[in-house]
Amino acid sequence: MKKVLVLCILLLACAGGIAMAMDQADIAKHASCKYCGMDRQKFAHSRMLIEYADSSVGLCSLHCAALDLANQLDKMPAAIKVADYNSKELINAETATWVLGGKVKGVMTGRAKWAFASKDEAMKFVAENGGEVVDFEAAISAAYQDMYQDTRMIRQKRQEMKKMKM
Repeated sequence: MKKVLVLCILLLACAGGIAMAMDQADIAKHASCKYCGMDRQKFAHSRMLIEYADSSVGLCSLHCAALDLANQLDKMPAAIKVADYNSKELINAETATWVLGGKVKGVMTGRAKWAFASKDEAMKFVAENGGEVVDFEAAISAAYQDMYQDTRMIRQKRQEMKKMKM
């Protein structure tokens, strides 16, 4: 009986490891963001994956995903995936519940944009950190509205980093 229990525990552990490895296969394929070069493993909680019929692109955030969607006007995405903020598992970005703003610093943006697999988790996040629960259309629209300020902020930060290295 003990052997069966140990075997079951080992099988569950292996299945969990396989699921985790499969979920993060996009990071192995796209280790850094196409646009900004950020480490997608480090930003696994905000990463995105856009799949086209003939290719896929790994990105660090909704900011960089918005750039790609604007640059690929002739390509229709087959899937737009985003990491669930809590589990870091990729979910459908268009059906995810998004949180706009709040006190948690965003990735590549002054106004944070986080995705959640469940509305309850998004509401819990808002209760703890502020922000507004929105859908994908509102989140991506905000990414485009914020684009100028965000790119200006990124340029300034990079310029400051260069000065510090000198």
